[in-house]
Amino acid sequence: MLKSFRYLLFPFAFLYGLIVWFRNWLFDKNILKSSDFHFPIICIGNLAVGGTGKTPMVEYLVEMLQGKFKTATLSRGYKRKTKGFAIADEKTTAIDIGDEPMQFHQKFPYITVAVGEERLVAIPQILHLKPDTEVIILDDAFQHRAVRAGLNILLTDYKNLYTRDLMMPSGDLRDIKSSSKRAHIIIATKCKPDLSETEKDAIIQEIRPLPEQKIFFTTIEYGQPYQLYNKQQANISASTGVLLVCGIANPKPLMEYLTNQVHTYDMLRFPDHHIFKIDDLTEIKDQFKKLTAANNIILTTEKDAVRLEKFKDQLAGFPFYVLPIRHRFLFNEAANFEKTIINTIKSFQTKREEAC
Repeated sequence: MLKSFRYLLFPFAFLYGLIVWFRNWLFDKNILKSSDFHFPIICIGNLAVGGTGKTPMVEYLVEMLQGKFKTATLSRGYKRKTKGFAIADEKTTAIDIGDEPMQFHQKFPYITVAVGEERLVAIPQILHLKPDTEVIILDDAFQHRAVRAGLNILLTDYKNLYTRDLMMPSGDLRDIKSSSKRAHIIIATKCKPDLSETEKDAIIQEIRPLPEQKIFFTTIEYGQPYQLYNKQQANISASTGVLLVCGIANPKPLMEYLTNQVHTYDMLRFPDHHIFKIDDLTEIKDQFKKLTAANNIILTTEKDAVRLEKFKDQLAGFPFYVLPIRHRFLFNEAANFEKTIINTIKSFQTKREEAC
């Protein structure tokens, strides 16, 4: 029924796709200008709306570059209550900069975490205020062509490859499929851990990358759940009763993970980037009290956790845990990926040294 309804929206999808194509054509013909900073800028994005793993990919890069380059992240700061450019400090909250940048700031306090709707304006401000910055990671900026990144990383969900998708509102694409040609790296994310070489080759054939494009495959790995208010870790077993609280775009992989880990679980699902209120807290507590297992916990994502931190005191008496997530590269390609990133950054540094 839902599929049929989406096809009814195809005329709107065609019109939207035409508008997006025309905008891209203006950039391709240099009628609309893209700026090049001659500086290592890595852009992470996708063609579709929803979760393809952009946030954990930013974190993967930050961890990978740790100790090698002074790194900054730049996000739009979706659903924050402020406007304009800002750099996170010790007083910053998720309301100030958004949930994903706040997550970066909490996990990696040694890097520069900045937000700004206009990346063309924000990048020079980062370089002015943090002149020792050696690389900037743009979060969710593939479709924002005012800045020409030195390296574009395009993510696509293994279960919903952009090659099989339709433009919004018939599908999930917010950019046309041919935009994938601007990517230097394409990563099929959320693959099953045992993806075969045959399946890998079939996806590569379907995507049909350009000769200079590299394709990688990652799967999701969940870490040890830790308590929201004191970081104490916990184990999940078949006897654990779980109330899953999440406000993310695509909770299906998390739901599949819990299905394999516990006998049953309940879920309270909220909209993506949901700002939790006291009424939500009451609903969470009431729902948790209905669990009947001997060992019950409340589980949420890291992105949701930064929006729930304001209720730490009220949640102190509840077993409220956060489940971390990360990418793992398949087919022993992590080293190849890292080499590509490092070489890109070093090539910019070499060019700047030669110019001086």
